[in-house]
Amino acid sequence: MNMKTENFNYSFDEQNYSTFVAYPENDRAPLVLIAHAWGGRDNFVEEKAIELAKEGFVAMAIDMYGDGKQGTTIEENQSLMTPLVEDRKKLKSIINAALEQGKNLEGVDSSKVAAIGYCFGGMVVLDLARSGADVKGVVSFHGLLMDSEISEQGIKSKILVLHGERDPMVPPSMVNEFQKDITEAGADWQLHSYGNAYHSFTNKEANDSNLGTQYHEAADKRSWQSMLNFFAEIF
Repeated sequence: MNMKTENFNYSFDEQNYSTFVAYPENDRAPLVLIAHAWGGRDNFVEEKAIELAKEGFVAMAIDMYGDGKQGTTIEENQSLMTPLVEDRKKLKSIINAALEQGKNLEGVDSSKVAAIGYCFGGMVVLDLARSGADVKGVVSFHGLLMDSEISEQGIKSKILVLHGERDPMVPPSMVNEFQKDITEAGADWQLHSYGNAYHSFTNKEANDSNLGTQYHEAADKRSWQSMLNFFAEIF
């Protein structure tokens, strides 16, 4: 397969952002943005970009922190993520800037755009939908379901949430509140809850009983297939 990958950098609001893009062999393809977990844009999301390119998408692993910053400890990851969790207006501006950059990439069909995210990145793509961005759909993999302001334009994106039933970071009360909010917003949404699955169920290296993270092979495979089915619908 004739696949091209590149590091693509751009500036927004006096900050440099470093992304990784994988291109399929077809000339014109839908764009899928990939938002990273709390540790920053790492090999995990770059590998997901390559997998998506093999499925026929232009896939852009975005950088939410700037300069490609990555944490190496729980404390560093927390310090990188917290400012954006606490300033959702800024978070939304960063992800929307990434969206505009992605739509202008070579070979992108800008009428067909989706975004997926993992953990913190799940919250990021849900906030992209809440911002009223004109994207076909967003997919949250074991994402944080904290509430956020919904734009006056409403939610234009279809929403797919892929959730681990035993995720200690996203308890049933948070799930229920999230469902209530997006239902009231008139969103087209679905939520798949995988039994006996914890946080980070797609990551083979995420096994930390203190954090409540654990890889779950069945949930990993099922969630990826659910995403592909969702893309078949929205595109």
